[in-house]
Amino acid sequence: MDRLSVEDRSRQMSLVRSKNTKPELAVRKLVFSMGYRYRLHSVGLPGKPDLVFRVRKKAIFVHGCFWHRHEGCKKATIPSSHIDYWLPKFAKTVERDREHLNSLGALGWKTLVVWECELKDADALASKIRTFLEE
Repeated sequence: MDRLSVEDRSRQMSLVRSKNTKPELAVRKLVFSMGYRYRLHSVGLPGKPDLVFRVRKKAIFVHGCFWHRHEGCKKATIPSSHIDYWLPKFAKTVERDREHLNSLGALGWKTLVVWECELKDADALASKIRTFLEE
């Protein structure tokens, strides 16, 4: 197995985006096609949710399975090298996500997490989102 040099790894990691990711764009397109309108990355809310429905007081986060550790998902692999780096990084991300969801709940907001792997079944995802937004 070839290992990346420090420079190559740094270059590769710099390409990882936190906003406007492919999964997020796919969810936004789906939600828009369903007739819902939303705001993006609301700075005034904990965690800056990806999609914000202010009138409904609802927010959707689109999480990558690898970075946000989707439990039981085959995409939530653990890299074989530098485990002492990755495990604390993943734990910190999961804890931060939990804090954001709890903070939003304390403010009276309902939240939904859409996982990257859920994009495979657009009909099921649309149903899940519709149920969340209409309840």
